[in-house]
Amino acid sequence: MKRILILLFVISYGFAFVFSVTKGGDEPTSSTMFEDVSGLMPVKVQKILEGKEEESIRQVVKDAKEQGLKVSIAGKRHSMGGHTYYTDAIVLDMTSYNKILNFDVNEKTITVQSGATWNDIQQYINPYGLAVKVMQSQNIFTVGGSMSVNAHGRDIRYGSLIDTIRSFRLLQANGQIIHVSREENEELFYLVNGGYGLFGVILEVEIQLTEDELYTTKTKEMNYDQYTDYFKREVLENEQVRMHLARISTSPQHFLTDMYVTDYMLAADQTSVALEEHNELKSDEMTWLTKFLLGLSRSYDWGKNLLWEMQESYFLKTNGNLVTRNNVMRSESKFLEYEDESDTDVLQEYFVPIEQFADYMDDLREVLTEEDLNLINITIRYVQEDETAVLSYAKKDMFALVLLINQGLSKEESAATQSVVQKMIDVTLDHGGSYYLPYMPYATKDQMREAYPRSEEFFIQKRKYDSDELFYNFFYEEYK
Repeated sequence: MKRILILLFVISYGFAFVFSVTKGGDEPTSSTMFEDVSGLMPVKVQKILEGKEEESIRQVVKDAKEQGLKVSIAGKRHSMGGHTYYTDAIVLDMTSYNKILNFDVNEKTITVQSGATWNDIQQYINPYGLAVKVMQSQNIFTVGGSMSVNAHGRDIRYGSLIDTIRSFRLLQANGQIIHVSREENEELFYLVNGGYGLFGVILEVEIQLTEDELYTTKTKEMNYDQYTDYFKREVLENEQVRMHLARISTSPQHFLTDMYVTDYMLAADQTSVALEEHNELKSDEMTWLTKFLLGLSRSYDWGKNLLWEMQESYFLKTNGNLVTRNNVMRSESKFLEYEDESDTDVLQEYFVPIEQFADYMDDLREVLTEEDLNLINITIRYVQEDETAVLSYAKKDMFALVLLINQGLSKEESAATQSVVQKMIDVTLDHGGSYYLPYMPYATKDQMREAYPRSEEFFIQKRKYDSDELFYNFFYEEYK
Protein backbone atom coordinates (compact mmCIF):
# COMPACT_ATOMS: atom_id res chain seq x y z
CA MET A 1 0.00 0.00 0.00
CA LYS A 2 2.84 2.38 0.87
CA ARG A 3 4.48 1.79 -2.52
CA ILE A 4 1.18 2.52 -4.29
CA LEU A 5 0.74 5.80 -2.42
CA ILE A 6 4.31 6.80 -3.22
CA LEU A 7 3.79 5.91 -6.88
CA LEU A 8 0.59 7.98 -7.07
CA PHE A 9 2.38 10.94 -5.50
CA VAL A 10 5.32 10.53 -7.86
CA ILE A 11 3.06 10.44 -10.92
CA SER A 12 1.12 13.52 -9.88
CA TYR A 13 4.35 15.34 -9.01
CA GLY A 14 5.83 14.29 -12.33
CA PHE A 15 3.06 15.79 -14.43
CA ALA A 16 3.52 19.09 -12.63
CA PHE A 17 7.30 18.93 -12.90
CA VAL A 18 7.49 18.09 -16.59
CA PHE A 19 5.73 21.32 -17.53
CA SER A 20 8.10 23.52 -15.51
CA VAL A 21 10.26 26.14 -17.24
CA THR A 22 13.75 24.92 -18.10
CA LYS A 23 16.93 26.92 -17.90
CA GLY A 24 18.82 25.47 -20.82
CA GLY A 25 16.22 26.00 -23.56
CA ASP A 26 16.85 29.67 -24.25
CA GLU A 27 19.66 30.77 -26.53
CA PRO A 28 21.41 34.12 -26.06
CA THR A 29 19.44 37.07 -27.42
CA SER A 30 20.17 40.72 -28.04
CA SER A 31 19.69 41.42 -24.33
CA THR A 32 22.81 42.64 -22.54
CA MET A 33 22.19 40.37 -19.54
CA PHE A 34 24.04 37.09 -19.78
CA GLU A 35 24.53 33.97 -17.63
CA ASP A 36 25.42 30.30 -17.91
CA VAL A 37 23.15 27.37 -17.08
CA SER A 38 23.85 27.58 -13.34
CA GLY A 39 22.15 30.97 -13.12
CA LEU A 40 24.49 31.95 -10.27
CA MET A 41 26.45 34.71 -12.01
CA PRO A 42 24.20 36.90 -14.22
CA VAL A 43 26.06 39.98 -15.46
CA LYS A 44 25.63 42.85 -17.87
CA VAL A 45 27.74 42.40 -20.99
CA GLN A 46 28.45 44.94 -23.72
CA LYS A 47 26.67 42.95 -26.43
CA ILE A 48 26.08 39.40 -27.66
CA LEU A 49 27.06 38.75 -31.26
CA GLU A 50 26.50 35.58 -33.25
CA GLY A 51 29.46 34.14 -35.08
CA LYS A 52 28.10 33.09 -38.46
CA GLU A 53 30.86 33.72 -40.99
CA GLU A 54 34.63 33.79 -40.62
CA GLU A 55 34.98 37.39 -41.76
CA SER A 56 32.29 38.64 -39.36
CA ILE A 57 33.99 36.82 -36.47
CA ARG A 58 37.29 38.38 -37.48
CA GLN A 59 35.64 41.81 -37.55
CA VAL A 60 34.22 41.34 -34.05
CA VAL A 61 37.70 40.63 -32.69
CA LYS A 62 39.20 43.55 -34.63
CA ASP A 63 36.53 46.01 -33.40
CA ALA A 64 36.85 44.85 -29.80
CA LYS A 65 40.61 45.31 -29.89
CA GLU A 66 40.27 48.82 -31.33
CA GLN A 67 37.64 49.77 -28.74
CA GLY A 68 39.55 48.32 -25.79
CA LEU A 69 36.83 45.76 -25.03
CA LYS A 70 37.19 42.18 -23.85
CA VAL A 71 35.93 39.20 -25.88
CA SER A 72 34.41 36.09 -24.29
CA ILE A 73 33.52 33.01 -26.33
CA ALA A 74 30.33 31.02 -25.67
CA GLY A 75 28.85 27.78 -26.92
CA LYS A 76 26.09 25.99 -25.02
CA ARG A 77 27.12 27.70 -21.74
CA HIS A 78 27.36 24.52 -19.65
CA SER A 79 30.69 25.62 -18.19
CA MET A 80 29.39 27.00 -14.92
CA GLY A 81 32.08 29.31 -13.60
CA GLY A 82 31.91 32.34 -15.88
CA HIS A 83 34.13 30.73 -18.51
CA THR A 84 31.96 32.08 -21.35
CA TYR A 85 31.47 35.73 -20.38
CA TYR A 86 32.74 38.73 -18.46
CA THR A 87 31.29 42.04 -17.29
CA ASP A 88 31.02 44.58 -20.15
CA ALA A 89 32.66 42.15 -22.58
CA ILE A 90 31.53 41.29 -26.09
CA VAL A 91 30.21 37.73 -25.97
CA LEU A 92 30.81 35.86 -29.21
CA ASP A 93 28.09 33.21 -29.46
CA MET A 94 29.52 30.47 -31.71
CA THR A 95 26.47 28.18 -31.88
CA SER A 96 25.51 29.47 -35.35
CA TYR A 97 28.97 28.70 -36.75
CA ASN A 98 28.12 25.04 -37.18
CA LYS A 99 28.63 23.70 -40.70
CA ILE A 100 30.07 20.31 -41.65
CA LEU A 101 32.93 21.21 -44.01
CA ASN A 102 34.61 17.97 -45.02
CA PHE A 103 34.16 14.24 -44.44
CA ASP A 104 36.58 11.49 -45.46
CA VAL A 105 35.10 8.02 -44.99
CA ASN A 106 38.34 6.21 -45.81
CA GLU A 107 40.52 8.28 -43.48
CA LYS A 108 37.73 8.37 -40.89
CA THR A 109 38.01 12.13 -40.40
CA ILE A 110 35.53 14.97 -40.32
CA THR A 111 36.11 18.73 -40.38
CA VAL A 112 33.49 20.97 -38.79
CA GLN A 113 33.03 24.55 -37.72
CA SER A 114 33.52 24.87 -33.97
CA GLY A 115 29.87 25.61 -33.20
CA ALA A 116 28.75 22.25 -34.53
CA THR A 117 27.46 19.90 -31.85
CA TRP A 118 28.33 16.26 -31.37
CA ASN A 119 24.75 15.49 -32.33
CA ASP A 120 25.35 17.23 -35.69
CA ILE A 121 28.38 15.01 -36.22
CA GLN A 122 26.62 11.81 -35.15
CA GLN A 123 23.70 12.49 -37.47
CA TYR A 124 26.13 13.00 -40.35
CA ILE A 125 28.45 10.01 -39.84
CA ASN A 126 26.06 7.37 -38.51
CA PRO A 127 24.86 6.22 -41.98
CA TYR A 128 28.49 5.51 -42.90
CA GLY A 129 29.11 3.18 -39.97
CA LEU A 130 31.43 5.59 -38.18
CA ALA A 131 31.36 7.02 -34.66
CA VAL A 132 33.04 9.57 -32.42
CA LYS A 133 36.00 8.42 -30.31
CA VAL A 134 35.70 10.79 -27.33
CA MET A 135 32.99 13.22 -26.23
CA GLN A 136 30.97 14.05 -23.14
CA SER A 137 28.14 11.76 -22.04
CA GLN A 138 25.66 14.12 -23.70
CA ASN A 139 25.83 15.14 -27.35
CA ILE A 140 24.41 18.67 -27.02
CA PHE A 141 27.75 20.44 -26.61
CA THR A 142 29.70 22.28 -29.28
CA VAL A 143 33.00 20.95 -30.55
CA GLY A 144 34.78 24.19 -29.68
CA GLY A 145 33.38 24.14 -26.16
CA SER A 146 34.37 20.51 -25.68
CA MET A 147 37.90 21.27 -26.85
CA SER A 148 38.13 24.25 -24.52
CA VAL A 149 37.48 21.99 -21.50
CA ASN A 150 39.34 19.00 -23.01
CA ALA A 151 36.33 16.77 -22.41
CA HIS A 152 36.32 13.07 -21.65
CA GLY A 153 33.63 10.39 -21.77
CA ARG A 154 32.71 6.74 -21.34
CA ASP A 155 35.23 5.13 -23.67
CA ILE A 156 38.03 3.46 -21.73
CA ARG A 157 40.29 2.74 -24.72
CA TYR A 158 40.93 6.36 -25.69
CA GLY A 159 42.12 9.25 -23.54
CA SER A 160 40.77 12.78 -23.37
CA LEU A 161 39.34 14.66 -26.34
CA ILE A 162 42.74 16.13 -27.23
CA ASP A 163 43.81 12.66 -28.42
CA THR A 164 41.21 12.74 -31.22
CA ILE A 165 41.78 16.32 -32.46
CA ARG A 166 44.02 16.30 -35.52
CA SER A 167 44.17 20.02 -36.21
CA PHE A 168 42.23 23.29 -36.05
CA ARG A 169 42.31 26.87 -37.29
CA LEU A 170 42.62 29.60 -34.68
CA LEU A 171 41.80 33.31 -34.87
CA GLN A 172 44.31 35.04 -32.62
CA ALA A 173 44.13 38.36 -30.77
CA ASN A 174 46.30 40.00 -33.44
CA GLY A 175 43.71 39.16 -36.10
CA GLN A 176 45.78 36.45 -37.75
CA ILE A 177 44.31 33.02 -38.49
CA ILE A 178 46.76 30.15 -38.10
CA HIS A 179 46.67 26.39 -38.56
CA VAL A 180 47.41 24.45 -35.37
CA SER A 181 48.36 20.78 -35.02
CA ARG A 182 50.93 18.60 -33.28
CA GLU A 183 53.39 19.55 -36.02
CA GLU A 184 52.42 23.17 -36.76
CA ASN A 185 52.20 25.81 -34.02
CA GLU A 186 52.55 22.86 -31.67
CA GLU A 187 52.74 24.91 -28.47
CA LEU A 188 49.25 26.31 -29.03
CA PHE A 189 47.83 22.85 -29.67
CA TYR A 190 48.41 21.92 -26.04
CA LEU A 191 47.28 25.31 -24.73
CA VAL A 192 44.02 25.71 -26.67
CA ASN A 193 42.84 22.18 -25.89
CA GLY A 194 41.76 22.74 -22.32
CA GLY A 195 42.39 26.48 -22.72
CA TYR A 196 38.91 27.82 -21.87
CA GLY A 197 38.73 30.21 -24.81
CA LEU A 198 41.67 32.32 -23.67
CA PHE A 199 43.97 31.96 -26.69
CA GLY A 200 41.62 32.84 -29.53
CA VAL A 201 38.56 31.73 -31.46
CA ILE A 202 38.59 28.12 -32.64
CA LEU A 203 37.23 28.17 -36.20
CA GLU A 204 37.40 24.80 -37.95
CA VAL A 205 38.37 21.48 -36.36
CA GLU A 206 39.52 18.22 -37.94
CA ILE A 207 38.51 15.23 -35.80
CA GLN A 208 39.61 11.59 -35.98
CA LEU A 209 36.65 9.18 -35.99
CA THR A 210 36.40 5.43 -35.43
CA GLU A 211 34.22 2.50 -36.46
CA ASP A 212 30.75 2.22 -35.02
CA GLU A 213 30.37 -1.00 -33.02
CA LEU A 214 27.61 -3.09 -31.52
CA TYR A 215 27.79 -3.66 -27.76
CA THR A 216 26.13 -5.93 -25.24
CA THR A 217 25.41 -4.34 -21.87
CA LYS A 218 26.38 -5.98 -18.58
CA THR A 219 25.34 -4.41 -15.27
CA LYS A 220 26.43 -5.65 -11.85
CA GLU A 221 25.85 -4.58 -8.24
CA MET A 222 28.75 -4.30 -5.81
CA ASN A 223 30.10 -2.58 -2.74
CA TYR A 224 32.43 0.39 -3.21
CA ASP A 225 35.44 -1.46 -1.75
CA GLN A 226 35.16 -4.09 -4.51
CA TYR A 227 35.18 -1.62 -7.36
CA THR A 228 38.91 -1.07 -8.00
CA ASP A 229 39.71 -4.79 -8.17
CA TYR A 230 36.67 -5.41 -10.36
CA PHE A 231 37.64 -2.61 -12.72
CA LYS A 232 41.24 -3.73 -13.09
CA ARG A 233 40.37 -7.40 -13.56
CA GLU A 234 37.05 -7.39 -15.42
CA VAL A 235 37.26 -4.13 -17.37
CA LEU A 236 40.82 -3.00 -18.13
CA GLU A 237 42.14 -6.51 -18.72
CA ASN A 238 39.16 -7.51 -20.86
CA GLU A 239 39.65 -6.18 -24.39
CA GLN A 240 36.00 -6.92 -25.16
CA VAL A 241 34.93 -4.10 -22.81
CA ARG A 242 34.92 -0.84 -24.76
CA MET A 243 32.94 1.52 -22.53
CA HIS A 244 32.22 1.67 -18.83
CA LEU A 245 30.00 3.61 -16.45
CA ALA A 246 29.35 3.34 -12.71
CA ARG A 247 27.19 5.04 -10.12
CA ILE A 248 27.54 5.13 -6.36
CA SER A 249 24.56 5.75 -4.16
CA THR A 250 23.84 9.16 -2.64
CA SER A 251 20.70 7.86 -0.92
CA PRO A 252 20.72 8.06 2.90
CA GLN A 253 20.21 4.28 3.12
CA HIS A 254 23.36 3.42 1.14
CA PHE A 255 25.36 6.65 1.21
CA LEU A 256 28.58 6.25 -0.80
CA THR A 257 28.64 2.48 -0.29
CA ASP A 258 26.39 0.68 -2.79
CA MET A 259 27.29 0.78 -6.48
CA TYR A 260 26.26 -0.59 -9.81
CA VAL A 261 28.52 -0.73 -12.87
CA THR A 262 27.65 -1.07 -16.53
CA ASP A 263 30.11 -2.46 -19.05
CA TYR A 264 29.57 -2.17 -22.80
CA MET A 265 31.13 -5.25 -24.37
CA LEU A 266 31.67 -6.07 -28.03
CA ALA A 267 28.71 -8.11 -29.25
CA ALA A 268 29.46 -11.44 -30.86
CA ASP A 269 27.93 -10.37 -34.19
CA GLN A 270 29.71 -7.33 -35.64
CA THR A 271 28.42 -7.72 -39.20
CA SER A 272 26.97 -4.74 -41.03
CA VAL A 273 23.58 -6.44 -40.97
CA ALA A 274 23.60 -6.70 -37.16
CA LEU A 275 24.79 -3.11 -36.81
CA GLU A 276 22.08 -1.79 -39.12
CA GLU A 277 19.39 -3.49 -37.05
CA HIS A 278 20.31 -1.31 -34.07
CA ASN A 279 21.92 1.85 -35.46
CA GLU A 280 18.89 4.12 -35.69
CA LEU A 281 19.88 7.07 -33.53
CA LYS A 282 17.75 7.23 -30.41
CA SER A 283 16.21 10.33 -28.87
CA ASP A 284 15.58 11.14 -25.23
CA GLU A 285 12.97 8.83 -23.77
CA MET A 286 11.01 9.14 -20.51
CA THR A 287 12.80 12.41 -19.77
CA TRP A 288 9.88 13.53 -17.62
CA LEU A 289 10.39 10.51 -15.38
CA THR A 290 14.07 11.28 -14.81
CA LYS A 291 13.27 14.94 -14.22
CA PHE A 292 10.62 14.43 -11.58
CA LEU A 293 12.63 11.76 -9.77
CA LEU A 294 15.47 14.26 -9.61
CA GLY A 295 12.93 16.78 -8.36
CA LEU A 296 11.93 14.46 -5.52
CA SER A 297 15.60 13.91 -4.72
CA ARG A 298 16.19 17.62 -4.36
CA SER A 299 13.50 17.89 -1.67
CA TYR A 300 13.25 14.57 0.17
CA ASP A 301 15.57 11.89 1.50
CA TRP A 302 12.99 9.27 0.55
CA GLY A 303 13.15 10.75 -2.95
CA LYS A 304 16.88 10.03 -3.06
CA ASN A 305 16.19 6.46 -1.89
CA LEU A 306 13.51 6.03 -4.56
CA LEU A 307 15.71 7.44 -7.33
CA TRP A 308 18.55 5.07 -6.42
CA GLU A 309 16.23 2.06 -6.23
CA MET A 310 14.68 2.81 -9.62
CA GLN A 311 18.00 3.62 -11.31
CA GLU A 312 19.61 0.42 -10.10
CA SER A 313 16.59 -1.70 -10.95
CA TYR A 314 16.33 -0.24 -14.44
CA PHE A 315 19.97 -0.80 -15.39
CA LEU A 316 20.04 -4.32 -13.96
CA LYS A 317 17.11 -5.16 -16.23
CA THR A 318 19.04 -3.96 -19.30
CA ASN A 319 21.57 -6.81 -19.04
CA GLY A 320 22.10 -8.30 -22.48
CA ASN A 321 20.66 -5.36 -24.40
CA LEU A 322 22.31 -4.54 -27.71
CA VAL A 323 23.30 -0.93 -28.38
CA THR A 324 25.59 0.78 -30.87
CA ARG A 325 28.53 2.98 -29.93
CA ASN A 326 26.79 6.05 -31.31
CA ASN A 327 23.73 5.38 -29.18
CA VAL A 328 25.75 4.79 -26.00
CA MET A 329 27.00 8.33 -26.59
CA ARG A 330 23.48 9.75 -26.90
CA SER A 331 22.54 9.95 -23.24
CA GLU A 332 19.54 11.96 -22.16
CA SER A 333 20.31 15.65 -21.92
CA LYS A 334 17.05 17.48 -21.29
CA PHE A 335 16.86 16.16 -17.74
CA LEU A 336 19.83 18.45 -17.03
CA GLU A 337 17.62 21.47 -17.68
CA TYR A 338 16.31 22.81 -14.39
CA GLU A 339 15.15 26.19 -13.19
CA ASP A 340 13.69 27.28 -9.90
CA GLU A 341 13.33 30.66 -8.22
CA SER A 342 15.20 29.58 -5.11
CA ASP A 343 17.79 26.97 -6.11
CA THR A 344 19.84 25.55 -8.95
CA ASP A 345 21.90 22.48 -9.86
CA VAL A 346 25.67 22.68 -10.16
CA LEU A 347 28.30 20.11 -11.06
CA GLN A 348 31.61 19.25 -9.49
CA GLU A 349 34.03 16.64 -10.79
CA TYR A 350 36.93 15.03 -8.97
CA PHE A 351 39.64 12.77 -10.34
CA VAL A 352 41.21 10.20 -8.04
CA PRO A 353 43.82 7.51 -8.84
CA ILE A 354 42.04 4.18 -9.24
CA GLU A 355 44.04 2.46 -6.49
CA GLN A 356 42.98 5.21 -4.06
CA PHE A 357 39.24 4.85 -4.69
CA ALA A 358 38.08 2.93 -1.60
CA ASP A 359 40.12 4.99 0.87
CA TYR A 360 39.05 8.15 -0.91
CA MET A 361 35.36 7.25 -0.58
CA ASP A 362 35.81 6.58 3.15
CA ASP A 363 37.33 10.03 3.66
CA LEU A 364 34.80 11.75 1.42
CA ARG A 365 31.93 10.06 3.28
CA GLU A 366 33.36 11.22 6.60
CA VAL A 367 33.43 14.82 5.40
CA LEU A 368 29.97 14.80 3.83
CA THR A 369 28.16 13.16 6.75
CA GLU A 370 29.15 16.22 8.80
CA GLU A 371 28.07 18.74 6.16
CA ASP A 372 24.75 20.01 4.86
CA LEU A 373 25.20 19.37 1.13
CA ASN A 374 22.28 18.40 -1.09
CA LEU A 375 24.10 15.78 -3.16
CA ILE A 376 21.80 14.27 -5.80
CA ASN A 377 23.92 11.94 -7.92
CA ILE A 378 27.46 10.67 -8.50
CA THR A 379 28.47 9.12 -11.81
CA ILE A 380 31.88 7.49 -12.18
CA ARG A 381 33.96 7.16 -15.35
CA TYR A 382 37.53 6.21 -16.15
CA VAL A 383 40.14 8.57 -17.60
CA GLN A 384 43.52 7.39 -18.83
CA GLU A 385 46.67 9.22 -17.80
CA ASP A 386 47.17 12.05 -20.26
CA GLU A 387 49.38 15.04 -19.48
CA THR A 388 49.68 16.43 -23.00
CA ALA A 389 47.36 19.40 -22.37
CA VAL A 390 49.04 22.09 -20.27
CA LEU A 391 46.02 22.15 -17.95
CA SER A 392 45.79 18.36 -17.72
CA TYR A 393 43.59 16.80 -15.03
CA ALA A 394 44.66 13.18 -15.58
CA LYS A 395 48.09 12.89 -13.98
CA LYS A 396 47.55 9.15 -13.55
CA ASP A 397 44.92 6.62 -14.55
CA MET A 398 41.94 8.09 -12.73
CA PHE A 399 38.35 7.51 -11.78
CA ALA A 400 36.34 10.64 -12.54
CA LEU A 401 33.49 11.29 -10.10
CA VAL A 402 30.84 13.67 -11.45
CA LEU A 403 28.75 15.13 -8.60
CA LEU A 404 25.34 16.74 -9.14
CA ILE A 405 24.63 19.18 -6.31
CA ASN A 406 21.54 21.25 -5.60
CA GLN A 407 22.21 24.60 -3.92
CA GLY A 408 20.45 27.88 -3.18
CA LEU A 409 20.88 30.98 -5.32
CA SER A 410 21.76 33.46 -2.60
CA LYS A 411 25.32 34.58 -1.87
CA GLU A 412 25.12 32.99 1.58
CA GLU A 413 24.04 29.63 0.14
CA SER A 414 26.76 29.79 -2.52
CA ALA A 415 29.31 30.51 0.19
CA ALA A 416 28.07 27.49 2.16
CA THR A 417 28.42 25.25 -0.90
CA GLN A 418 31.86 26.69 -1.61
CA SER A 419 33.01 25.82 1.91
CA VAL A 420 31.99 22.17 1.47
CA VAL A 421 33.47 21.99 -2.04
CA GLN A 422 36.83 23.23 -0.77
CA LYS A 423 36.82 20.47 1.85
CA MET A 424 36.04 17.88 -0.83
CA ILE A 425 38.85 19.22 -3.00
CA ASP A 426 41.25 18.97 -0.06
CA VAL A 427 40.30 15.31 0.37
CA THR A 428 40.83 14.76 -3.36
CA LEU A 429 44.23 16.41 -3.35
CA ASP A 430 45.27 14.42 -0.27
CA HIS A 431 44.71 11.27 -2.34
CA GLY A 432 46.81 12.48 -5.26
CA GLY A 433 43.79 13.58 -7.25
CA SER A 434 42.60 16.63 -9.10
CA TYR A 435 39.36 18.45 -9.91
CA TYR A 436 37.76 19.66 -13.15
CA LEU A 437 37.95 23.35 -14.01
CA PRO A 438 34.73 24.02 -16.01
CA TYR A 439 32.53 24.44 -12.95
CA MET A 440 31.93 27.11 -10.31
CA PRO A 441 35.26 28.65 -9.21
CA TYR A 442 34.86 27.46 -5.65
CA ALA A 443 38.44 26.19 -5.35
CA THR A 444 41.04 28.42 -3.75
CA LYS A 445 43.98 29.65 -5.78
CA ASP A 446 46.29 27.35 -3.80
CA GLN A 447 44.06 24.36 -4.57
CA MET A 448 44.08 25.28 -8.24
CA ARG A 449 47.88 25.48 -8.31
CA GLU A 450 48.24 22.12 -6.54
CA ALA A 451 45.78 20.38 -8.83
CA TYR A 452 47.28 21.98 -11.94
CA PRO A 453 51.04 22.37 -11.38
CA ARG A 454 51.51 23.83 -14.89
CA SER A 455 48.94 26.59 -14.32
CA GLU A 456 51.63 29.27 -13.95
CA GLU A 457 53.07 28.22 -17.30
CA PHE A 458 49.55 28.39 -18.77
CA PHE A 459 48.97 31.96 -17.63
CA ILE A 460 52.44 33.07 -18.76
CA GLN A 461 51.72 31.65 -22.22
CA LYS A 462 48.34 33.38 -22.22
CA ARG A 463 50.02 36.75 -21.85
CA LYS A 464 52.64 35.81 -24.43
CA TYR A 465 50.03 35.11 -27.12
CA ASP A 466 47.51 37.74 -25.95
CA SER A 467 49.49 40.51 -24.27
CA ASP A 468 46.50 42.87 -24.10
CA GLU A 469 44.33 40.13 -22.57
CA LEU A 470 41.70 40.59 -25.28
CA PHE A 471 40.17 37.16 -24.68
CA TYR A 472 38.85 37.23 -21.17
CA ASN A 473 36.41 35.56 -18.78
CA PHE A 474 35.66 35.21 -15.07
CA PHE A 475 37.69 32.00 -14.78
CA TYR A 476 40.80 33.86 -15.97
CA GLU A 477 40.03 36.81 -13.71
CA GLU A 478 39.75 34.54 -10.69
CA TYR A 479 42.87 32.44 -11.10
CA LYS A 480 45.37 34.36 -13.27
